[in-house]
This record gives sequence, C-alpha cells and structure tokens, in this order.
Amino acid sequence: MLYPQNFEQKIGFQQIRELLESYCLSPLGLYFVRRMSFLDRFDLVQRLLLQTDEYFRLMNAGADFPVQYYFDVNLHLQRAAIQNTFLDPQAFYEIKMSLKTIRASLTFFADPEVETLYPNLKALGANVLVERALIAAIEKVIDDNGQVKDDATPELARLKRDLIAQQVVLRKQIQGILKHAKSQGWVNADAEPTIRGGRLVIPIIAEHKRKLKGLIHDESTTGQTVYLEPEPVFEVNNDIKDLENAYQRELIRILTLLTDYLRPHIPDLKKAYQYLGLLDFIRAKAVLARELNATLPKLHKQPLIKWKQAKHPLLFLSHKAQQRDVVPLNLELTHGHRILLISGPNAGGKSVALKTAGLVQYMLQCGLLIPVGEGSEAGMFEDIFLDIGDEQSIENDLSTYSSHLQNMKQFVNFAGKKSLVLIDEFGTGTEPILGGAIAEAVLEKLNNQKVYGVITTHYTNLKNFAEKNQGIVNGAMRYDHKQLQPLYQLEAGKPGSSFAIEIARKIGLPKEIVEKATTLVGKDKIRYDRLLEQLETEKNALEKHNAELEKQQRKLDKAVKEYSALKDHLEESKTEIIREAKGKAKLLLKETNQQIESTISQIKNSQADKEKTREARQQLQEFTEKKVAPEVKKVSRLADNRPLQPGDKVTLIGQDSYGELVGIKGKTAEVLFGGMKTIVKLNNLERAAAGAAKMKPEKETASGSGRSNMNMTSRMADFSPTLDVRGERAEDALTKVMAFTDDAIMLGIPEIKIIHGRGTGILKQMIRDYLRSQREVASVADEHIERGGDGVSVVVLK
Repeated sequence: MLYPQNFEQKIGFQQIRELLESYCLSPLGLYFVRRMSFLDRFDLVQRLLLQTDEYFRLMNAGADFPVQYYFDVNLHLQRAAIQNTFLDPQAFYEIKMSLKTIRASLTFFADPEVETLYPNLKALGANVLVERALIAAIEKVIDDNGQVKDDATPELARLKRDLIAQQVVLRKQIQGILKHAKSQGWVNADAEPTIRGGRLVIPIIAEHKRKLKGLIHDESTTGQTVYLEPEPVFEVNNDIKDLENAYQRELIRILTLLTDYLRPHIPDLKKAYQYLGLLDFIRAKAVLARELNATLPKLHKQPLIKWKQAKHPLLFLSHKAQQRDVVPLNLELTHGHRILLISGPNAGGKSVALKTAGLVQYMLQCGLLIPVGEGSEAGMFEDIFLDIGDEQSIENDLSTYSSHLQNMKQFVNFAGKKSLVLIDEFGTGTEPILGGAIAEAVLEKLNNQKVYGVITTHYTNLKNFAEKNQGIVNGAMRYDHKQLQPLYQLEAGKPGSSFAIEIARKIGLPKEIVEKATTLVGKDKIRYDRLLEQLETEKNALEKHNAELEKQQRKLDKAVKEYSALKDHLEESKTEIIREAKGKAKLLLKETNQQIESTISQIKNSQADKEKTREARQQLQEFTEKKVAPEVKKVSRLADNRPLQPGDKVTLIGQDSYGELVGIKGKTAEVLFGGMKTIVKLNNLERAAAGAAKMKPEKETASGSGRSNMNMTSRMADFSPTLDVRGERAEDALTKVMAFTDDAIMLGIPEIKIIHGRGTGILKQMIRDYLRSQREVASVADEHIERGGDGVSVVVLK
C-alpha cells in the first residue's frame, strides 16, 4: 500500500521515471517504464534487481551486445494479422532489422561462458522463438535500405529492365526535340525536361506553345511557361506508364505473399518483441544506475535499512551536473531501532534525509539499483506512508493541519510491522503545545504498532520521548554553531538543536528582540539547546583530538618498529662482523706466514745479495701496509665495545678518518672532524683504534682528513635511495649495486630502490639473487605497477 495517491510526485519518483524514459531506445522500453510500480514480493524484486545488475555489469565489461534497431512493430503486426492485407517495404525493413537484433541477443546469451555470468538475462529469452527462415524470406525481398530488391522475382526483374530501357528511349527522343526547340528560340537556353502528371514534358515559352504539337499538362504561376508533352513521345510515355503499373502490381503481389508468410508467426513475434522491450527497459535501468553510481545491496525479506553513504538520487544528479559533491548519509532502521527521529536547524538537511529514505526505498522495490555504498543492506516493506507538508500558504494553515491530521489517521489505522512511515515536520501547523502533544501521542501509537519510520521535528517533547522509549532513536543533522552553517551530516544517537536564537543573533536581529525571545522561551529551553550546542562543540573537538592522536600513534608505531629493526640489525651485524674478522685474521695470518717464508727464501737464494734483500724487504713492507695494518686496525676497533663518551676518538663506520666526540643527544652525536662540527647518527659511529691520531701526519690531519670528513657528511646528506643501472653491463651493474647497498646499510637507510628495467630479465635476476643472499636485506619486491612494476626492485633493509 502506498499513501497518499500522489506519492510518486511527493517523493520525486516521477522525475526518476522521466529519466528512465529518456534512456529508452524505443517505445518498447517506454511501455515497461510506464508500467513500473512498487512491489512487495521479495522474489520478484530480487529478480528485477539481479537483471539490472547483470546488464550494468555487461555494460561496464564493454561487451558487444546489440543496441540498434529496437523498432516497435506491434502496429505492423496488428495490420498483418488481417487477411488480404499487405505491409509496405518500410514495415518489413523494421521487422527484419529488429528480428536480427533479437536473434543476436539470444545468440549472445547462448554462449556457455556468457550464460554463467548473466543467468537472469539469459532466462528472459527462454521462450522466445525467431525463425531464421522468416528473416531469410524478408531478406530475399527487402534490402538494408528498406526498398524492395529489383530481383525479388524474375517478373519484377524483367519489368524493371523494360522500364529502364523505355526511359532511355524517352530521354533520347525528348532531348532531341528540346534541342530543336532551343535552336528555334521556343524555350529558354537553360531549360531541361521535367515531370508533370507522371509524364516527361518540356517547358516552352507560352507564346510559342502552338509551334510544337503536343499536350499541355501544366503552366507556371506567371503563365509565361507551359509544360508540354510532345506528340512524338506519346506512345513511349504510354508504354512507360503501363510498365510502371505492371511493376506496382507485381510489387503488391510480392508484399502480399510475404505478409501471408509472416502471419502465422505473429504470436511468436509478439513474445519476441516483448523480450526486446524488456531488454530496452533493463538497459535504461542500468544506464540510470551508471549515472547514479548505484549498487545492488544485500537483500533481506524482512523490513530493514542499513545504508552506507546513501545519496538522494535527484540531488546527486543535480550536483553532478554542477561538479559538486553531495554529503552522503548513513541511515539505519533495524528491529531494535525502528523509528529515527531527526531534529536540527532549518535548512540543515532533515527533509532531504527523509526524502532520501523514501525515494531510495521506493526505487529499490521498483527494481532499480540504488545509490548506496558497498556493504549496504536493504529489506522489504509492504507499505510506505508519507506526510510531507509542502504547502507554505499562511491562508491555508488550518487546512494544512487538517490534512496532517487526516494523514495521521491513516497511519495509525493501517500502518503495521512491515510499514515504513515518513513524516516531515511532525506536529507543525497548529499551536505548538497542542501540536506537540498530539504528535507525541501519535508517535507512541506508531511505536506500539512496531512500524518503521523516519520523522523530522523541532519539538523538544518528541526528542525527550525518543530518549525514554525503546524502538525510537534520536538523530541530529550536524551543525557548525560557530559559523552557523549546516554540515548536512546525519548522526544517530542524540537530538539536534534548532539554533533559532543563535541564528537570529547571527543574522543581526536587534539585540533587544533576541534577549526578549530568550526570556520568553525560558531558561530550561535555552539550557537544553546550549547543552546540545556544547555537546556538538565537544564532539567536534574530540574528533579532531582523536584524529591527531591516531596520527601520532601511527608515527610512534613506525618509530618503534624502525628502532626494533635497527637494534636487531646491529646485533646481527656485530656477530657477523666479529665472525668475519676472525676468519679474515686466520686467512691473513696464513698469507703473512707465506709472505715471510717467501721473503726468507728469496734472501737465501740470492745469498744475501744486498739489492735482492732490499727488494724482498720492500715487498714484505708493502704487503704489511696493504694487508696487515688495515685488518689489525679493524680488529682493534671491534675489541673495544664500551659505550661512546664525549672526548672519545671516533670514526664513521667504514671510514679511516677520525674525529673527536663532543656530545651525545639521544640517538644523535656532535663530532668535531678536522675543526668542523658535524651532527651524525650515533649508530653510524665507532671508537677509533688506539693511536689513530698518531698514525696520520699532522699536515694530513689538518687538510686531507678534514676534506674526507666533509665529503662523508655531504655524502650522507646527498644520498639518494634510488639507483638506476639500466643499460649497464652485468658486472658493472652488480658492482654498483654492491657499493650502493653497502652505503645504504652504513647510513641506516630503511628502504632503497634499484631500477634495472625489464629487458630479458637476466640483469634483474642477477641483482635480486645477490640481494637475497645478503643478511642485511629483509625483502625484495616489485615496485607498484604505476611506478615501474617488475622493472624496479624495492629493497627493505633490516
């Protein structure tokens, strides 16, 4: 049941219906749009929605589905059903082309793969039959321009040939006569043959009409020219007329036979065109769904509304045309909270929220997809009752309130557990105290009848009633009380304030009037509204605070994660470095012994020759400087694991130059490198080997070391986390990757990127094999597809 009778106009559905009509391809679809109505059968509504959803997906998939030649031929079929009648060529053309569309649609859904994707659309054509022989018979007679083919029958072809031959003869004869008349000056120099009364004639100047024998068929409006059929072409014109009559008789005979052949197929054809009309109708619904960004919610048999991000369809389309956004609503009516009582300031969106509920639910139960977000759920209602006080005439106040009372009578008498009641500005139209009392009584009755509903009001007694009674929940349209601007956001769980006094003060109403109104309203009402205002302010502040806390928490979680990863990395690195150092020490000892033995052997073999001995000692010295000293220095660095303190001699990890630690602040340190203070991460420093200062000449310390430290500091600042090795030889690329990775590990970079391109994949594989073999590498993955995909490796370091 729908109430009132003009429900569609009140709720705005008539405009939705007009939009659907504009999306139809033919009157076939219009027929179903105009018959569309509110349904309360779950299985039927579900089937209609699934059909629309399947067509919507079919369109979005870009499927090659026929959408041309949706002709409405029902009038042609009615004419063809009468014995001894025939259809004209244009009618047969429309039948032929539309039958091809129907057959192409059936063939499309006959594909087994397609059938599984669109089962409900496939089912539409289950009983539709289009004989291929019928299309072939029409095709034999009618071409794709809607004309009868010249070779439709042998007789028609012969008549056509004879007709063309006689017309050629006629043209030649009349051109000869016209040429002679021009030479005599009887006709104008630019005159040409023309048709009058179906016969070929020539235009002659009126004063010379007696100079040429023939029959005058017509004259010009001025009377200066007459149209004369020369006597020599009488017979040829007669022959052409006879041939045209014969051709027309043969044409009628062919069309009559074709109509007779069509007549037995008319019952099947009516079903086929009903199918075509349904496809047109469903397509229009799918186009509307695309315009509204509509979806298919999860359906329930019982009454239910759980809509996320719902939008008023007409408001959405209007704003879309203006490139503006609509504030969506989250609307929920469940068994425990059946009635939503919405309050708030005027022009705050209360009526829009109510109309959104009514229009969207009505659309759903008419088989239309609705503009709600993913994860929404919707149920079925048997009735929708609507009371919207659209009349604003002061002179009509009494009749307006009487109308409201009449509506309330219908609601309390007929609304039940499966009814949706929509009431706008509940209780208005009469004296506030009495109107509020009646409204509260009606609300209590409706709540006892377990109806579902959305009700808007300004009355405080109704807000208080909702707070105290189960089944009813307050809702507020949020409002920025500082700017006095509506936010158009619906919030369930609390009532809203009308902000009447505040708005009056904001727009500049005289102060004494505002104060007088405040006095008249009373302290309790003002206190109540101010409490709501304060709650709104506190809510806004709390939301901002919570958002900031969430942001800070995310930063903290990230920092903790990075710290834990760095700590684990350092522990692993320490163990690995010590193990590696021990291994290198053993190898170095072995190489040193071999070098010493080789030196002794050289001296013995040269019999202590001075020159040979000097060379051997020189080789040993070079070996010591190159191999032994650096390794001893590294091992000595590892030996001292005491925490760094101000005053310690330190070096950057992996560097030989040293400086003095001036101070430590948290995870950073201030270091004096060659007279220049630098801020570095504490984790990037290590204690310098004993006697390091003495190993460097004074001059080098003052110049070279300073430059080294400055270069290192610059390198840390300028380090780029992205390396591009595209076009490099494999060995060169791998060398760069090794150095790049080592630098990143040393500087504590958490993530780096290596651009290697796709190519044959060999370079990518070689680089990734190396990276995955390194302990310090946590993971290697492809970059996002929009930023290079598998042509870029994203490396996360431990």
